[in-house]
Amino acid sequence: MLTAMDPITPFVQAVTLAIAALLPIVNPLGSVPLFLQLTSDFTPAQRSGMAKSVAINSFLLLLASTLVGAYVLDFFGLSIPAVQVGGGLLVCAMGWNLLNGPDAGDHVARAAVREVGAEDLPRRAFYPLTMPLTVGPGSISVAVTLGASPAADVRALLVTTAGHVVGIFAVAASVALCYRYADPIMRKAGDTGRIVVMRLSAFIVLCIGVQIAWNGIRGLLATAFPQVMAH
Repeated sequence: MLTAMDPITPFVQAVTLAIAALLPIVNPLGSVPLFLQLTSDFTPAQRSGMAKSVAINSFLLLLASTLVGAYVLDFFGLSIPAVQVGGGLLVCAMGWNLLNGPDAGDHVARAAVREVGAEDLPRRAFYPLTMPLTVGPGSISVAVTLGASPAADVRALLVTTAGHVVGIFAVAASVALCYRYADPIMRKAGDTGRIVVMRLSAFIVLCIGVQIAWNGIRGLLATAFPQVMAH
């Protein structure tokens, strides 16, 4: 009986590790104001569908990063610090545009959104709503690190992988839940509060991009000049 229960503990540990590592970085609740801003002219049905699409995209992207991310980076000769620099710059650009863009209620912003046809919704669901808003370079690098952790044997690998899949699914489910009820969540803040939170969130996104890029630059410098960076 004890042998049959042995896989349970590492499975639970893998699930817990995946959730604890990814959920604070994905931070779906903190992305709610930006999700609302980027979908300000969507109907409730469109926003609900977009929340589901973003959650599915996030699950697939995180899963792919966990399972094959390390191999893809090795194939192209890329390092995690390089991904962090490029992704951090992308997040900085997005945060800057959101910080200096029109308010969600601005007529110009609404007109711009109306120009996007239904056929473009899947593209918008992936960029920018899934990447980099929801799953950015920080999340991807963490997912790659999870998948790159060595396993003792095939059985341990299967148990750990299954735990990671369940943990990633839980994170994606939290994305779907927060984005699905984004409007009721922000409605309590009022119009002024919503604008303040959106601007503050955009500034935080900009700072996160700077931090991610700096982590990557520091990693590249540590590789190129290990003795200098050691001091």
